[in-house]
Amino acid sequence: MKQFLGTGVALVTPFTKENDVDEDALRKLVQFQIKNGVDYIVVLGTTAESTTLSKVEKENVKDIIKSENKGQLPLVLGLGGNSTSHVVEDLAEENLEGFNAILSVSPFYNKPSQEGIYLHFSEVSKASKLPIIVYNVPGRTGSNMLPSTVTRLARDFKNIIGIKEAAGDLVQAMAIIRDTPDDFLVISGDDMLALPMVLAGGAGVISVMAQGYPSEFSKMLSLGKEGKVKEAFTVQYLLMEGIDLIFKEGNPSGIKAVFEFKHLCESSVRLPLVEASSTLKSALKIFDSQLK
Repeated sequence: MKQFLGTGVALVTPFTKENDVDEDALRKLVQFQIKNGVDYIVVLGTTAESTTLSKVEKENVKDIIKSENKGQLPLVLGLGGNSTSHVVEDLAEENLEGFNAILSVSPFYNKPSQEGIYLHFSEVSKASKLPIIVYNVPGRTGSNMLPSTVTRLARDFKNIIGIKEAAGDLVQAMAIIRDTPDDFLVISGDDMLALPMVLAGGAGVISVMAQGYPSEFSKMLSLGKEGKVKEAFTVQYLLMEGIDLIFKEGNPSGIKAVFEFKHLCESSVRLPLVEASSTLKSALKIFDSQLK
């Protein structure tokens, strides 16, 4: 589980202007993460626009990332859904070779009860050959996985090793850190709360911002872990405006705009998302120049 400490990034899927998967850009993005000190990569999560990818495209993205990574960083595969039986079937059929864990989102749209969430992940646990990081993101799923449910899962299933906690509620995150076993990973899914959660005993972050600014974000968390709180917050305060900007017009539109002026990929996204506006692109360029 130590391989999932620190800075994880939820990698985008780059597209050409014609909206095809940009394979060359994807290779560049993987190398950019490796060279700039991230600790692991999440593949085909929400930020990857995975719901817009065909099955063939998903397999291609997985193969490219594994080939480019060459085992250098741990890889986490996004694999979840709002039908328990379908997730179990996917786990049985999916080629998981080359991946170290799966990230599985709490069922969305259905708005299950806490017992429904618990039973969903109990079935996922039984079906998974890999360790599982559950993902709580109420803003997208429509339901909140409460600390008591997370604690039950952490204690009852050894292969549920952590949570990506993205409720945006530091008090809730602290309750999970307090109540779960010491080796359970409480990972921030909110870039703005990553440092406070680490200082409270969290394991790190699965970040959007960090893939555009991996060295800066990793430095911030490292300083926090070392107890250099003032220095860590100095970096956080430098990053805060950029974090707000990349989410202003939806994710991953903002971070793809950053990649565009860094010459790593186009800013193209697939509908129903739309490309970042010229106003946002200008604001992000100004932020980038000030950060340097």
